[in-house]
Amino acid sequence: MKTQHIAIAGSAGRMGRALLEAVAESADFRLKSALERADSPFIGKDAGEIIGAPNGVSISGNLQSALPGCDVLIDFTRPEGTIEHLDACVRNGVKMVIGTTGLTDEQQARIDIAADKIAIVQAPNMSVGVNLVFRLLDVASRVLAEGHDIEIVEAHHRHKVDAPSGTALRMGEVIANALGRDLKSCAVYGREGVTGERKSSTIGFATVRGGDIVGDHTAIFAGTGERVEITHKASSRATFAVGALRAARFIADKNNGLFDMQDVLGLR
Repeated sequence: MKTQHIAIAGSAGRMGRALLEAVAESADFRLKSALERADSPFIGKDAGEIIGAPNGVSISGNLQSALPGCDVLIDFTRPEGTIEHLDACVRNGVKMVIGTTGLTDEQQARIDIAADKIAIVQAPNMSVGVNLVFRLLDVASRVLAEGHDIEIVEAHHRHKVDAPSGTALRMGEVIANALGRDLKSCAVYGREGVTGERKSSTIGFATVRGGDIVGDHTAIFAGTGERVEITHKASSRATFAVGALRAARFIADKNNGLFDMQDVLGLR
């Protein structure tokens, strides 16, 4: 298998460190560039030192000089950074794996357009288990379409800046699509005070933030006399990193196009 040269955005962050470890342990990937914000205190340091394994790759804040020679950029940063990286990848012909969440409609449209020129795998969650859950939710929604109220509960660490999580929103989209609904018109993102009785057509979301929770997601189908819950709990970011590398392998032979983890895992 051909070795792919990888660039990692946000390499000194929590997810960046998990990606550095995954690349270091892989046989078919080589770290070519490690990126951070220009004002990061990690600029100039050996990226491998972050995970206790120096590798000779210095962390850089210069996007243009870091991308040449790279095959794929893996990005789990923030929307504004991801769009900056996207434009640079298009200019340099570098493919992308995007796990960033909280994108606006306009930012998503820019990714859609860029996919005409480069291959991109984009998913709110790169975990193999979570993407299996998406398939299970589609089946459950069709079977439990009548007489069941649907709520989605998610929990993450205190540092997460967007809510609900991209994974929770994707769960809602899968359920809404299976039921022939528009999530934007049926979602309820918070309840307080006298809200009245629950409308059966809604999909509710509840958000928990605290501590170092990596990511817990539960879809509840609550009927009369029974309740079905489909849950995924992540105990390590390594699962997302392994999925991201699997996505990078998937687009190795693709010149352009927008794909997600359902494509990567052959679940379509």
